Amino acid sequence: MRLPATLLLLAAFAAVSSVAAAPPVAAANEPAEPAKNEAADHPSGDHGSRLTDERIPLDPDAVPERPRPIVELGDRFLGSGTLERGFELPTGAVWQPSLLVFGTLRTAYQSFDNEAGQYTELVGRLDLFGNLQLSGTERVVAGFRPLDRDGRFTSYVLSSDLPGTKEDDFVDEVNGELTSLFFEGDFGEIFPNLSRDDFAPTDIGFSVGRQPLLFQEGLLINDSIDGIGVTRNTLQPQGTSNLRATLFWGWNEVGRSVASGGNREDDDAQLYGLLTSTDLRRSTVDADLVWVHSKVRGGGGGPETATGGDLVAGGVSFVQRIGKTSTAFRLLGSYALDDTTDTADGLFLFSEASWSPPYGYDHLYVNGFWAVDEFVSAARGPASGGPLGRAGINFAAVGLGRYGAALSSRARDVAGGAVGYQRFFDHTRKQLLIELGARVGTADEVSSSVATTVRYQAALGRRFVVVVDGFIGRREAPTAGNGAGGDETISGSRVELVLKF
Repeated sequence: MRLPATLLLLAAFAAVSSVAAAPPVAAANEPAEPAKNEAADHPSGDHGSRLTDERIPLDPDAVPERPRPIVELGDRFLGSGTLERGFELPTGAVWQPSLLVFGTLRTAYQSFDNEAGQYTELVGRLDLFGNLQLSGTERVVAGFRPLDRDGRFTSYVLSSDLPGTKEDDFVDEVNGELTSLFFEGDFGEIFPNLSRDDFAPTDIGFSVGRQPLLFQEGLLINDSIDGIGVTRNTLQPQGTSNLRATLFWGWNEVGRSVASGGNREDDDAQLYGLLTSTDLRRSTVDADLVWVHSKVRGGGGGPETATGGDLVAGGVSFVQRIGKTSTAFRLLGSYALDDTTDTADGLFLFSEASWSPPYGYDHLYVNGFWAVDEFVSAARGPASGGPLGRAGINFAAVGLGRYGAALSSRARDVAGGAVGYQRFFDHTRKQLLIELGARVGTADEVSSSVATTVRYQAALGRRFVVVVDGFIGRREAPTAGNGAGGDETISGSRVELVLKF
């Protein structure tokens, strides 16, 4: 039995989550830094961030017409006028139902060339949602992705030398499966008569059904899972402004982040999570702990052939501003209770820093990471890539077709990071992003690689976005023993048209 180790891990994360960061204290003999008057540095006042001294009257005609969903029943989305009367439930709650149907259609021409081969395709993805809003806190959401399934997308192969593919092949993944179907609400709002003055601790949120989950910015969980979550918000331990705690149980559709690479659904897996977020004076601290329970399958050829198994994973993050720099620091770990291809022991450190240069809208960021052994996420969807996708666009999966990231997103014995600059044009309707990323293997069997990705996006009208991006990089073959591996060039490019409706 390895239960004592699990209990120790639970105790360790509970201890970490209870520690509050103290604000920095200046030395007694250290003078305070005088406030900087930025306007004095620019007496001409011609920089873009300065507020004008002229009075500008309200111009209603300058406000664009509200976007209209393809289906809109009941109160209008972002509309004006008289609200529907609604009806009162026996519990005392008043519901004013309205239905919105909206979505995103993505189509792309994309091509890549790496060590696996060359591949060019036309591919599509449709995300379609229905939102039945019952009140300000209660709603039912249904979601479909009818053009892809389990990481495979409806596409037309223009050229390919990858195994199992052929030129002029049409890949049909059309389906009617639900990707989301959940109800969420607030117990205190459904039963307002229990606390007419709204002072009783009845504000307990909950959600049940197939729902998207994203925790630790997708490093720990990035999946759509059948489950139920109960959240207690507005807790205020001493020294905090708010504490939110969620208990979650997922019983189906749990995607495993396979240690050997890739993601797949585990039909036997269940997920149990304690997920918290605490607002301190100078930082927001998230502390999460997850247990994935699944039976071990196979293994006749050893642990390298067994699947399933139990995994404990967790993370602690600190998000704050240091001066004018936005920062985030994350520490995550995974612990295998069973030795299978779906579990692994690992420690993962991740940091982010970003800021906007003075008097403009541009964005500069620097991200870094270090993985000791192999960290695997508690749950990941088939098209969500690996944990390193958060590091930058060189690592992130585009979530469309076979087009892979320039650099591997697997967090195994590797260190590296990304530096990027985002330039905005035309009041942010156009942007250019240039990023340099690198990963250095810290074990002989893990390769090192470097790549540069350039992405241009532009809004067309009110509903279209065109995306053009491409990457080029160099990947080192892993060294085996004393032998030297050979380097290779990797490249890819794509053009995507996005319709939002």
